Amino acid sequence: MPDRQVAIVTGAASGIGRAIALGLLDAGVDVAAVDRDQSWLRALAETVGERRPAGSLHPVAADLAEADSFARIVEEVLGRFGKIDVLVNNAGIGQGAIRPDQKANPIRFWEITPGQWSRFVAVNATAPLMMARAVAPHMMERKRGRIIGVTTSLGTMIRGGFALYGAPKAASEAAHAVMAADLAGSGVTVNVLVPGGMTDTRIIPEAEVPARDRLIRPEVMVPPLLWLISDAARDVTARRFLAVHWNRSLPPAQAADACGAPIAWTSLGVLPIEPE
Repeated sequence: MPDRQVAIVTGAASGIGRAIALGLLDAGVDVAAVDRDQSWLRALAETVGERRPAGSLHPVAADLAEADSFARIVEEVLGRFGKIDVLVNNAGIGQGAIRPDQKANPIRFWEITPGQWSRFVAVNATAPLMMARAVAPHMMERKRGRIIGVTTSLGTMIRGGFALYGAPKAASEAAHAVMAADLAGSGVTVNVLVPGGMTDTRIIPEAEVPARDRLIRPEVMVPPLLWLISDAARDVTARRFLAVHWNRSLPPAQAADACGAPIAWTSLGVLPIEPE
């Protein structure tokens, strides 16, 4: 039997993270599911028990706003599985947690409290970097690994009333671009995967949309993710992919080309002039 891959998925007990965790498990990947909500983790474990996937689940209760979480998570996963092949930086906080009617009543930047800003930055921007920092030495030693950040669409990053969510997500994508550059040639790749629009998760409050069946399904993230962690994508790094545009009728490499672009919007800007 081939050696199964081991993945850490943060924010794994609901929404996009849950869809990713279940998709990986069904594909035979062992998953360490990290989430702060233990009741949601228990519900995930029950679902996994009913599905009986090829991979095994290891729930990890942790609050990524706490600085000591990252080393503890990695130590626990290495103790359970002996290795880490994949990190999916998915955990995030949405602005609905502050104001459920944010669409009709936007959160303007001057209304944000220091405490709110600190919490959103801690989970949406700092945690992905610190999780990657914690797994990178192990991956570099093994000369293989996949780090995948789940960010958001550019429009959301710069939309009025979205400073709490958009700005930290933009910082996270920029950080993943730096990681990709720092890890170039190491055997560890870094890419970003984005749903591509409003997705049916708890981050979108009920009051935000009249019909949730018109939202993107979280499961759209699974096909491009499975390709990114495959041997076929071992040389793919510093890219961002819009999952909603992944065409399953195409061979995976062609689907990736069609929905991919350079990470962190570098194709949209002019890089600085530097002396030689």
